[in-house]
Amino acid sequence: MLQVYNSFSRKKEVFQPLTAGRVTMYVCGPTVYDVGHLGHGRSAVSFDLIRRYLIWKGLSVKYVSNFTDIDDKMINRAAEKGITVKALAELIGPEYERDFEALRILKPDVRPCATEQKYINGMIEIISKLEKKGAAYVTSDGVYFDISKFVNYGKLSNQKLEELNSGARVEVNTEKRNPQDFVLWKLEKPGEPAWESPWGRGRPGWHIECSAMSSQELGETIDIHGGGADLMFPHHECEIAQSEMASGKQFVRYWLHNGFINVNEEKMSKSLGNFVTLKDVFVKYDPRIVRFAYLQTHYRNPISFDDSLLEQAKNALERLDGFVRRLESFPAASDVSSLTESLRVAKNKFEESMDDDFETSEAFAAIFELMKEANIAMDKNTITVLDQHAVLDFLKDIDRVFAILPSAQAELSDEIAALIQQREEARKNRDFASSDRIRDELLAKGIELEDTPRGTVWKRV
Repeated sequence: MLQVYNSFSRKKEVFQPLTAGRVTMYVCGPTVYDVGHLGHGRSAVSFDLIRRYLIWKGLSVKYVSNFTDIDDKMINRAAEKGITVKALAELIGPEYERDFEALRILKPDVRPCATEQKYINGMIEIISKLEKKGAAYVTSDGVYFDISKFVNYGKLSNQKLEELNSGARVEVNTEKRNPQDFVLWKLEKPGEPAWESPWGRGRPGWHIECSAMSSQELGETIDIHGGGADLMFPHHECEIAQSEMASGKQFVRYWLHNGFINVNEEKMSKSLGNFVTLKDVFVKYDPRIVRFAYLQTHYRNPISFDDSLLEQAKNALERLDGFVRRLESFPAASDVSSLTESLRVAKNKFEESMDDDFETSEAFAAIFELMKEANIAMDKNTITVLDQHAVLDFLKDIDRVFAILPSAQAELSDEIAALIQQREEARKNRDFASSDRIRDELLAKGIELEDTPRGTVWKRV
């Protein structure tokens, strides 16, 4: 039975979607003013894993993740570049798509952008409802949400109203009724993008965007809302207040948040000079390695990202790749299965671990234990063809969740495969000079060979 840690209740709860067999899931996406960094990758991979596992469990998942394409950062960066905000979004958005595809992240069912007119209309509708209920008021620079009207403000982040700070992206305004009131609609300033509204031309505040997009695509009550832990306050807190005040319904049933990224034991930030983009990491490490590095740590825990973590991930994947190649090519001869029990244990442990709030480290431990048992069986020649197929089928099945096995594109080219075959022929003919020459040629091409009692296996270096 799947249990998830609900950030709202601060405990694990049995996961039961609002509609049996169907899950609605919204994850806050990036603001597309600059290319993605390690934190964006961590959040995207975390919720991709969760989505994939829900699908693996047989649930139908509608997954929505947005791009924020209008806010102060977008406006400032566009001005720096001398282009429009729309042009900036069209430039940076595809960069995120390419990075996420490299990390093997499934595309969302819907990728809404805040500036699409239908979502602008949805935001205006929500703000109008709030104004009618007395929870929104107009000042000289825009429309604000009166947090005193929502008695449970702070319930997600567990902060008392009197102790709250104004938070990120909240501008000082002496006309505000409460220091923590947040903007719903900003009135037009010269040179900024603007849309028509009942309160005058302007643009939406940050928080209202996700409330409108999630409700339009998934309904007023959704099963899962995800994002980084840094979004819990003020962004998700404000989403709850405005959504529940407008609809009178529970906004989200399960709040899930992924942990922070630390670089060299400090929280990643531009001010500390340890800000690392995904593109920077991909220069040195295959994105598959980066994905595995994320997944080795439980999604709620912080990750200390450095070369040692990536090297560990690289080595672990090389072990997995080598095992799969060996198992696929092994000439099984035994008639008596030796892996039935080991496979049963691995399958049970995988699902038990993932059912425990997506505990990936324990799930991987079960997989590597099965690999150990299968390698022993191959060493002893006590593995059957049925064992081979069963283990490979298991790995392919759970890779629907992890997405870390080599892709078809990662397989050997015809040229490399031909060279390996030529070397095998040279070894059989005891032409060791040719064998060594071909081995060195392959190594120069990034393919290292290992001769084992059961044949030659290869790995990328």
